[in-house]
Amino acid sequence: MQEGFLKDTIKRFKYYKELGDKTFEQLEEKDFFFQPNEASNSIAIIIQHLHGNMLSRWTNFLTEDGEKEWRKRDAEFEPMQCSKQELIAFWNDGWKCVLDTLQSLQSADLEKTIYIRTEPLKVYDAILRQLAHYPYHVGQIVYIGRMIKDNGWQSLSVPKGGTAAFNEHMKEKNK
Repeated sequence: MQEGFLKDTIKRFKYYKELGDKTFEQLEEKDFFFQPNEASNSIAIIIQHLHGNMLSRWTNFLTEDGEKEWRKRDAEFEPMQCSKQELIAFWNDGWKCVLDTLQSLQSADLEKTIYIRTEPLKVYDAILRQLAHYPYHVGQIVYIGRMIKDNGWQSLSVPKGGTAAFNEHMKEKNK
């Protein structure tokens, strides 16, 4: 079961990365910096935050606290001057760290204790914690992208009015 947990967790993380990737494909460079209001984060800032979190949490995952001394979390929420390509490079770099670490874990590692901000967590719980955190922010990215593209948005899930056709497709696919 533990091996299945790791395999399924990796599959879920990849799915959320893909949602971000498909959103980015629909956006122009300026769109990454759009803020719905002053209190909201842009897609660029969300990427910066995820990048910092991913590197901090997953670097030396089993042996060091997940909140690294070198991480500058507050700076992740400050606008940076960078291009769409640089932001996507941050995105990919963070996800590579996550996925490489997950793929290196063994079933026995799931019961080990790690620390995040000195809080002890079982490895499986720390994984679940991040599996809740990253989709939260990916959902923000998708929502902002959808707001920007408005009627030009290409749905990343079942389009409105398409449930019956999608369900039929899934029945055929899973026979």
